[in-house]
Amino acid sequence: MTEPKIMLQPLPDDWQRALAVVAHPDDLEYGCSAAVAAWTDAGRDVTYVLATRGEAGIDTLDPATCGPLREREQRASAAVVGVDTVEFLDHRDGVIEYGLALRRDIAAAIRRHRPELVVTLNHRDTWGGVAWNTPDHVAVGRATLDAATDAGNRWIFPELAAQGLEPWNGVRWVAVAGSSSPTHAVDATPGLDRAVRSLLEHRTYIEALTDQDPEAYVRDFLTETTTATGRRFGGRPAVAFEVFGR
Repeated sequence: MTEPKIMLQPLPDDWQRALAVVAHPDDLEYGCSAAVAAWTDAGRDVTYVLATRGEAGIDTLDPATCGPLREREQRASAAVVGVDTVEFLDHRDGVIEYGLALRRDIAAAIRRHRPELVVTLNHRDTWGGVAWNTPDHVAVGRATLDAATDAGNRWIFPELAAQGLEPWNGVRWVAVAGSSSPTHAVDATPGLDRAVRSLLEHRTYIEALTDQDPEAYVRDFLTETTTATGRRFGGRPAVAFEVFGR
């Protein structure tokens, strides 16, 4: 007999600044931009940091052409949900390495932006035990969880303080989107239409990914995922997160 799934709790909302750290353009749009739209509507500040420009993501485009194009699409996509600041760390798409360099770069971003909430993407080996995750997602998600602690420790990466980035121990939660073990959720209803438009800004990538009409593909995908999450959140369409408190 299948055990009933535990209902999801509302994500804490007593915070003002969030930093979202992911590997590629479109990672946030497939996962949680409806939540981002709700946050910015409420006057909260959200910043995006991407490890790569997604330059290896489209087989028919050379990375030198693809990277700048996907960067432009990401900036336009972020603007739809009220995010003005988008930074790129310039790690190589497809071959991001988990390690000190990645942790240092993310810790530096946390110190720069001083968020209370850090958002990242599924850091586990699989998507719900069904599909294998990519090494880039695993590396960036895991490094973000580690960097939330690194950022507050003066003696880890002391060179950051020498660069004027003083320790920040104010991260209260790390929220992981796309987790197979979610604990919390955000109502997607107010932001769902903008989430659709935000993902549609990645049109070049989507047209390379599917033969479906892009708008139908995007709306069907986001409606299906938020509706499924909503079954554990009072019946409201929702975005799920696994939340780690600190």
